[in-house]
Amino acid sequence: MSFMKQSRDIAFLEEQARQVRIEILKMLTISGSGHTGGSLSAADIATALFFYKMNHRPDNPKWIDRDRFVLSKGHAAPLLYTVLALSGYFETSMLSTLRKVGSKLQGHPSSKLLQGVEVSTGSLGQGLSISNGMALGLRLDNRTSRVYCLMGDGETQEGQIWEAAMSASHYFLDNLCAVVDVNGLQIDGRCCDVMKVEPVADKWKAFGWHVYDIDGHDMKAIVDALDDAEKLKGKPSVLIARTIKGKGVSIFEGKAEYHGLAPTAEELEKALKELS
Repeated sequence: MSFMKQSRDIAFLEEQARQVRIEILKMLTISGSGHTGGSLSAADIATALFFYKMNHRPDNPKWIDRDRFVLSKGHAAPLLYTVLALSGYFETSMLSTLRKVGSKLQGHPSSKLLQGVEVSTGSLGQGLSISNGMALGLRLDNRTSRVYCLMGDGETQEGQIWEAAMSASHYFLDNLCAVVDVNGLQIDGRCCDVMKVEPVADKWKAFGWHVYDIDGHDMKAIVDALDDAEKLKGKPSVLIARTIKGKGVSIFEGKAEYHGLAPTAEELEKALKELS
């Protein structure tokens, strides 16, 4: 059976996002290592993509007409692994092997190890360039598939992002949709203190992109933007998703220290109560 897109049911998608957060926290706690904050902040975005918008087939990961997803912020691998598992690429029991020796679920996603991972990522700033190449290739092959690239706001401090942004606009890549997870925090603290990235929306507009500035935790706003972007012709689209680092669990929310810190067993217990 091929994977069919779900109906545009906001309540269903919100429930899926809750389950995604639960599985992320469980796997991180078992691992004792990994990135909590940025995985949770982008959970609603990834849920909307994998359970509503994207055409993909878990039983046939290399299906030629699939949409492509590039996790440019590769440290949020727990999020990618969770949406892949819950949409049927592999058994959810495999999530407990995160970061273990010999596991297919390494600290950053590897396309050589795991079906469903389009490209190995982790060196920040490269995902949008790769997505450009995919989008150009699909156009040359006369295919209608789309490419979705998820970046972090701290990642946009990398110069390569802006070279790629300029290139995508120059080549009118309307089959490309980027998402910037603007949670305002990175490993060293507030993005505005490390290197100011605002005004984010104005920057992307200046580079020739169509911009959707949205609440990245409002599921209806996310799917509305994704639907509109799919219809847009002549330029690439970007969702500026305003999010909260660690969203969904009060003890993690808005705390830079949980960028790369896994929950303890006690913290997991508290988190699961909040998410229940």
